[in-house]
Amino acid sequence: MMFPSDVYTDRRMRLKKELGSGLVLFPANFEVSLNYPANTYSYRQDSHFSYFFGLNHPDYIGIVDVDADKDYLFGDDIDIEDIIWMGDLPTVAEQAGQAGVRETGTLSSALAMLKAAVKKGQKIHFLPPYRSEVKLALSDWLDIPVRELKERSSPELIRAVVKLKEIKDALEVAEIEKAVDVAYLMHTTGMKLCFPGIVEQEVAGTMEGIALALAGPVSFPVILSMDGQTLHNHHHGNTLKEGRLVVMDAGCETQLLYASDITRTVPVGGKFSQRQKEVYQAVLDANMAVIRELKPGIRYFDMHMLAARTLVTGLKAIGLMKGDVDEAVAAGAHTLFFPHGLGHMLGMDVHDLEGLGENNVGYDETISRATAFGTAYLRLAKTLKPGFVLTIEPGCYFIPALIDKFRAEKKFTDFINYDLVETYKDFGGIRIEDDALITANGSRILGKPIPKTIADVERTMTAPREWVKVPGLI
Repeated sequence: MMFPSDVYTDRRMRLKKELGSGLVLFPANFEVSLNYPANTYSYRQDSHFSYFFGLNHPDYIGIVDVDADKDYLFGDDIDIEDIIWMGDLPTVAEQAGQAGVRETGTLSSALAMLKAAVKKGQKIHFLPPYRSEVKLALSDWLDIPVRELKERSSPELIRAVVKLKEIKDALEVAEIEKAVDVAYLMHTTGMKLCFPGIVEQEVAGTMEGIALALAGPVSFPVILSMDGQTLHNHHHGNTLKEGRLVVMDAGCETQLLYASDITRTVPVGGKFSQRQKEVYQAVLDANMAVIRELKPGIRYFDMHMLAARTLVTGLKAIGLMKGDVDEAVAAGAHTLFFPHGLGHMLGMDVHDLEGLGENNVGYDETISRATAFGTAYLRLAKTLKPGFVLTIEPGCYFIPALIDKFRAEKKFTDFINYDLVETYKDFGGIRIEDDALITANGSRILGKPIPKTIADVERTMTAPREWVKVPGLI
């Protein structure tokens, strides 16, 4: 499955205009062995290769020759042994045509082309590699020590790729919405399973199975736990108990690698306690405050601070915080409860483009990364543009070790009611996350609305369990 060939041709053309000169090297990912050579992990293509060439095929090399205004796809056609095990497959030339590429060759001819470019001093642009197999290959092809590859990757190419990929077109938005719609089924099904006696693994595994059945793999390992105070908790061994909350953070990828990323927090048994309702509503208010104000031309840093002020207002009403709201946020007192950023870019990777460096993706000339605890963790802070797709995910967590640390250091005593906070150490955490598109004049939440108000979550959890009848599910 691919977009029309002219989509990839246009992307490569725009890349050439951004760079101006040189060769651009895009290696496809290799197959990776799981536990012995012939048993491999499920194949995942490199997102940048996919963006510019579209093919979900290992061991290919894409080269964009900016100087000669030519695009190349290199690979080796299958032989009889491949046919025996995998059947007939399209030739390299046939697959190149699907990507709008006319020039093809074998892998050995690609290496000869690269060696010649190195010899004559032609600039070869490549992105920082993240897989060891690709690092070793690049080191061999370009005669660069592995330890120097990141440093010698192309800053011009990084800037160009970020500029092109951060703006999503209508085809890309439609793919992301497909992924969100599958996440709707993942999360509403997960909600209906969160009852006492169920093991977390049963819920997480069911949600992952829905992703595989209806779209593709999960876009990141499912985060699902009653211990939601651990932000990225991948342990699924707890048995669900009445009175606890379950944080469910999960999404899927489509066949074209576009991702969803949704978080919902639900009460085991289907009913929030009064204490849970109060904190949950404070987080939901922060989520909704950002959604109302989200638009192009504003910095996401300012949206983060809006979420923090809204959360502090809610926690102050509960009695967990005190004093002036603006002063509390300016001092950083909210970071005891909300120690992470509001969100991140979303696209072909769940943290879109961050392999090119968070500062290259989440920051721009209007803002630099902060150094203070909590605020330094913002993945996205820069000015928003139409076409950005991002997550909105405020949270509130009661992390015993962090509470003890801040209290021992007498931090924020003017703003935090530590005596009451102590009684919440068994609370866990709450996060509510949606995926949003920045439009010309505002924003819109992508996909089918996933229950998130207190009433809607409780109604969904206690409705008749007809989830197994969803078309397409086994």
